[in-house]
Amino acid sequence: MKFTETKLKGCFILEPNVIRDERGYFMESFNERTFQNALEQSVHFVQDNQSFSSRGVLRGLHYQTGEFAQAKLVRVIQGEVLDVAVDIRPGSATFGQYEAVVLSAKNQKQFFVPRGFAHGFLVLSETATFFYKCDNFYNKESEGGIIYNDETIGINWNLDAEQLIISEKDTQLPTLANAKKAW
Repeated sequence: MKFTETKLKGCFILEPNVIRDERGYFMESFNERTFQNALEQSVHFVQDNQSFSSRGVLRGLHYQTGEFAQAKLVRVIQGEVLDVAVDIRPGSATFGQYEAVVLSAKNQKQFFVPRGFAHGFLVLSETATFFYKCDNFYNKESEGGIIYNDETIGINWNLDAEQLIISEKDTQLPTLANAKKAW
């Protein structure tokens, strides 16, 4: 597996070794020892989540705060999404900056989003099945979020606003300046 650190320290794009033949393909999607050696840190995943969405669905930007902060390893099982991580770590040199990566069933890439980042994704294909591992359990009282179109972040979602399908809850999220602090 190839690990590439992004401009946001701690965020990695993972590209598995995919072995293809006339029968299809095989790949190792996760190996804890390989993962921890490459990241040079201990991350123990405790919860897996999966969602199914249609084209234009934007989920995010979400995070968990305090002792319930979560690191995520995300991938797409079916379809294609634009996956985004925003650095919300106080004092970070890249605070308020984002990284976007296209994840798809075809490219098999994964994205590791460490604690201290807001996360969201937009479905680019007709439908997508999105899968993610979390290193901490979800806690409703520790939810945090940032509005997807915060001008100070300036995320290019690659779709016009009228094409986006966003939950009522996510349209009410605050800007980064007014968001709940991560720690």
